[in-house]
Amino acid sequence: MSASTTTTSSPTDSSNGSLAISYGAVPVVPGTNTQKPFTLSERLSFGIYRYSSYSPNYLPENVLVDCPNDQTSRWSAYTNSPPQFLTLKLRRPAIVQKIKFGKFEKSHVCNIKKFRVYGGLEDEHMVLLLEAGLKNDNVPEVFKLRCMTEDGAENLPILYLKIVPLLSWGPSFNFSIWYIELHGQDDPMYTCARMKNYNTLRETEIIKLCLKHFRQQGYMEAFGALQEQTNVRLEHPLISELHKYLVVQGDFERAERFIAECIDEGLMDEYLNKQDYKHTWHMKYTESEIKPGNRGGHQLVVDAKKRLIYLYGGWDGYQDLSDLWVYNIELDEWTLLCERSESANGPTPRSCHKIIFDPISENIFMLGRYLDNSIRTSDYIKSDFYLYDTRARTWMQICDDTSQVGGPQLVYDHQMCIDADKRTIYVFGGKILTPRSPTSSTEPEYSGLFSYHIATNTWTQILVDCHHASASQADVMSIKSRITHCMVFHNKQRKLYIYGGQRGKEDLDELLTYDVDSQAISLMNKENSHLGNTASTEAKFEPSSGYTLRATIDCDRDEIYVFSSLNKVKDRRDVHHGDASNSFWVYSLRTHKWSRIYYCRHNAQDVNSINKANFLGASKGDGVLEPCPRYAHQLVYDELAKTHYLFGGNPGIFQYQQLRLDDFWLLQLEKPKREEVLKHCRFLVRKLRYEEMARSDPLKAMEYLRHNISDVIDHTDSEQVNNFHKLASLLFKSHDKGQDSAQSPSATPELCAESERFGTGTSETTKVEMAENVGLGAAENISLESNESLATSGISETASSPSGSSCTKRARTEATCELQNRRAYLFNKLVQLMPASMVQPERNLSDFVVI
Repeated sequence: MSASTTTTSSPTDSSNGSLAISYGAVPVVPGTNTQKPFTLSERLSFGIYRYSSYSPNYLPENVLVDCPNDQTSRWSAYTNSPPQFLTLKLRRPAIVQKIKFGKFEKSHVCNIKKFRVYGGLEDEHMVLLLEAGLKNDNVPEVFKLRCMTEDGAENLPILYLKIVPLLSWGPSFNFSIWYIELHGQDDPMYTCARMKNYNTLRETEIIKLCLKHFRQQGYMEAFGALQEQTNVRLEHPLISELHKYLVVQGDFERAERFIAECIDEGLMDEYLNKQDYKHTWHMKYTESEIKPGNRGGHQLVVDAKKRLIYLYGGWDGYQDLSDLWVYNIELDEWTLLCERSESANGPTPRSCHKIIFDPISENIFMLGRYLDNSIRTSDYIKSDFYLYDTRARTWMQICDDTSQVGGPQLVYDHQMCIDADKRTIYVFGGKILTPRSPTSSTEPEYSGLFSYHIATNTWTQILVDCHHASASQADVMSIKSRITHCMVFHNKQRKLYIYGGQRGKEDLDELLTYDVDSQAISLMNKENSHLGNTASTEAKFEPSSGYTLRATIDCDRDEIYVFSSLNKVKDRRDVHHGDASNSFWVYSLRTHKWSRIYYCRHNAQDVNSINKANFLGASKGDGVLEPCPRYAHQLVYDELAKTHYLFGGNPGIFQYQQLRLDDFWLLQLEKPKREEVLKHCRFLVRKLRYEEMARSDPLKAMEYLRHNISDVIDHTDSEQVNNFHKLASLLFKSHDKGQDSAQSPSATPELCAESERFGTGTSETTKVEMAENVGLGAAENISLESNESLATSGISETASSPSGSSCTKRARTEATCELQNRRAYLFNKLVQLMPASMVQPERNLSDFVVI
């Protein structure tokens, strides 16, 4: 490994590097009336401390100078074999909030497509601050770094920052970094207090780790002395009470009642809310005599207050439709409002249009449509804009061409959202339909971001497409427009969220936000889910950008839902290919993490089942129906009932190219309930009590198994029943007496089954599912200071009885210790369900001992 003591400071700000994040004022110095506030936007000085390798002339120091037009002004590793890294040392400890990467003036195969950034006060002990990737273009990129401790309680000061390239855009090329800037605050007046608070937090955590170790090893005098001297409490008094009942006293009934009280008071609600949803699809077989027919490219909207869903138009495989329907959720029936809307002053037949519902006026607004190339004439290509009054049940044309009044041109595959509070409709993206002309360019045109103010009937263009003629002007804001994207509006955050889409042959998998009040555009990195994780092996996936994404939002839960179905691959829309799958995703705006709720792949066999079922659904073997993969469908969300509705679409089967669907589905998502976690906790407590009984009184244990454990088993769940039956084998196990029992590691292998099933990993990302029997994706850390004791023998009758022999005393001591360890093992599992602020540290003192 090479090392350098270079102390070159970073250069002055470049034109692209302006960052300004206000952090707040520092305490006022006595004798002064005003105080300049500190910010985290200051440029930080740093030098190259260490590096893995470098190619001749491509020195690490090159990253200190921003020369985008000089191809040699970069650090380039000598090889792309891992590990390659570049470690920076700051002038002094700092709170580093952002890192900026400069680039070459053109795209370059050596740009790093994927990298990690670590930081710490020591170069040998760093935590992950960021996992991200650079785009292969010439635009400098700025990334936020984790600058808070894991619990968010204090700023995280660092002195060393390590950048680890993982993948370059040209996989066989060496990694290159052209330029680096760091922004944050290193003024000692600011950082000294943060350092002191940070060190106090570390000291408290060290004391807690010692307390945890002393208690688990039975060093109670040392435990009490340390706790009294430092006045640091290992955990909340309630948790200590549970430890007393379960581990010390072995009062299982009292422990069970205590757990029930904790759950009833909501102490496990935080844990339950972190669990993934369980999904249930239901096909709606409505009682209506008439209902909408087969179609794709139609539109749905929900009137949640009146419990109504409206459907308009679409393509039935042969022609565009102009019918308007309403579905009454309470009555479970469809009603045809207009069979041919154009005959009632309404819109003409169309597909690939968009409609939104205004809950204030109870009007439906409609914009856009797709036109076949053969009828794209200048007279016909007009962006008409319609309103349907749901109270009067009448259509009205607001404008025959929005492009003439400041609005968008005629578009399709765009997105619309409404800000009901400000009476504003937002329209973004979509392809612009242009008149058919033999001399016109084949390059598609994309529409930007527009707003329509309902009360004043006025259109405003907010953002132009990045290829628009005016995009190069300094006072014009632009955005990379697209089609087949998702867009939702958060009415409390007052932001538009835009995900995915296509632009030409480019798939866009970014998540953008647009603040409608401040007009600020932000890119929410998909790598945000890894911030703070030292072993980020989970949540790396997200919905693949396809032609079938449908998104909804729940503003109360701060969650975006995305349904991904049949993808278009190489212009083939045949369900036989490998992309025939459905998946449902949730993006939490609080944790910035994606969760895949379910994934279901359909193969050629499922095509046959779809055929047999009239293309209405696909059974997945256990009799459970779910929608077959499709595109051109519609998905809407009833926020009051927390229910999704899906209708129709194109199943994309090659042999049936005109086929469209008319199936109607409900999707319900539910978090695990309190009763479920209580039942499982009771099972775990009773299981341990039964295991202890089985060693001393098998007959009593058998009765306890039949009545008490059987009561907390779901007898319709084959896996739970199977585990229940396995417990009975303990009753027929021969237990050796005395010393042999205490020394034999294989005397009672059944007791070790639970520890083998749950594992002993300590990493947050390698935690096992504690409640798999009830569908609770429980994350836990069950490692103990004395894990090896879990594999020793059980307690024999002789070892438990008084005896004068030294061998028996030793056996009894070991057995008592083993008893305590098993109870502590269960205690550690149970407290993982409690709020982290109440319980003992997750890690163990032994984790830091390397021999």
